[in-house]
Amino acid sequence: MSDAQTDPRYPVGKFDRPTRPHTSAERRVLVEQIAATPARMRAAVAGLSEAQFDTPYRDGGWTVRQVVHHVPDSHMNAYTRVKLALTEDQPTIKPYDEAAWAKLNDVRDTPVETSLLLLETLHARWDTILGAMTDADFARTLIHPDHGVITLDWLIAMYAWHGRHHVGHITSLRERSGW
Repeated sequence: MSDAQTDPRYPVGKFDRPTRPHTSAERRVLVEQIAATPARMRAAVAGLSEAQFDTPYRDGGWTVRQVVHHVPDSHMNAYTRVKLALTEDQPTIKPYDEAAWAKLNDVRDTPVETSLLLLETLHARWDTILGAMTDADFARTLIHPDHGVITLDWLIAMYAWHGRHHVGHITSLRERSGW
């Protein structure tokens, strides 16, 4: 059985860290997956009620609302990390406590539509940068205190997975719940 069938934490499986640079074709797929995240997120939550937004995607997990607000928070950090790596020599980035961010009042009190729009507009900028990057750009590195030296190839693989992962939390909940 796959992770998706056995563990609702990983509806698309666990992230598989790249061990080599991606080919141009592989990068194109990853960039397309990142670009598709806003539309896939919007489709995943279409028609949900407020009560459904406040339903955890699994026992002990975040609510759908928290997941929707988390994705643009995370992707804003990724966008900034890409820009830092493209403009600085191996910058050290700052991680953040995403679980603590998910408990802040903006997650509880901001309409989900605000984060859907933020995700769409953020990706309009991020997708432009990703689409113009060269092979050399994708080889640029940054230092992540938890992961060590990583390339932008690694980062795009992580965020292509990240979008599918969180959309999968919502779509698998909808499927299990008959929504």
